[in-house]
Amino acid sequence: MPEQPPYLRIADELRRRIAEHVWEPGDRLPSRAQIGQECGVGENVVRRAQELLISHGVLEGRAGSGTYVAAPRQRVRVVRSSAREHPAESPFRTDMQAVGKQGDWESRTDAKVSAPANIAARLGIGEGELCVRTTYEFLADGKPVQLSTSWEPYDLTAGTLVVLPEGGLHAGAGVVNRMAAIGVPVSHAVEQPEPRTATAEEASLLGIQKAALVTHIRRTYYSDQGRPVETADIVVPVAHCEIVYEIPINR
Repeated sequence: MPEQPPYLRIADELRRRIAEHVWEPGDRLPSRAQIGQECGVGENVVRRAQELLISHGVLEGRAGSGTYVAAPRQRVRVVRSSAREHPAESPFRTDMQAVGKQGDWESRTDAKVSAPANIAARLGIGEGELCVRTTYEFLADGKPVQLSTSWEPYDLTAGTLVVLPEGGLHAGAGVVNRMAAIGVPVSHAVEQPEPRTATAEEASLLGIQKAALVTHIRRTYYSDQGRPVETADIVVPVAHCEIVYEIPINR
């Protein structure tokens, strides 16, 4: 087997010291130079190890002060499943109720936004065609745990009571319930998760370190006729949430 990269070895060593209570939550770590000297590596190796542990929520960096052991924070368990869809109920609130937390969100909707090329391809429409775009910041017990940017073809909902996802009688009911209200049954969704690092804006909104690890989920809902009716980019911080997929088995 190939030898473990030095920064991963140092990350394991720092984890070990924390697990063995050499350093407690809130303790300031020694300087990178000191850790590097003790472990026989350069400061850049220590920096990479610390950045990795910061992205995992094990450490936290404080500007002008140093690196500290992060206080433990319980990760929110988010289950991705067809069972999330309930009549007249938000899937996110259902998720949060399942783990004993109060789910809420803040949102902003912009109607008649031109679809960029990647979104148009996912919705099966022409580039520049009009969409309804809604950005969300989801909260669990008042703390941000998820971001989402949703796009819906404007011609699908224009002139109906559900044209604004967060307005009217069906506000906050979720895509499946809103589409059902205008006679468009949703048959399934496709999700594509992948890991990446947070952008500066995402880190600021989620209260995490810049470049911390997140799971980026590209989700698209389809009608029973196979038409994409909504697509969204969902961003979940790895340090705060664990994502579990529940797979139904048809017998």
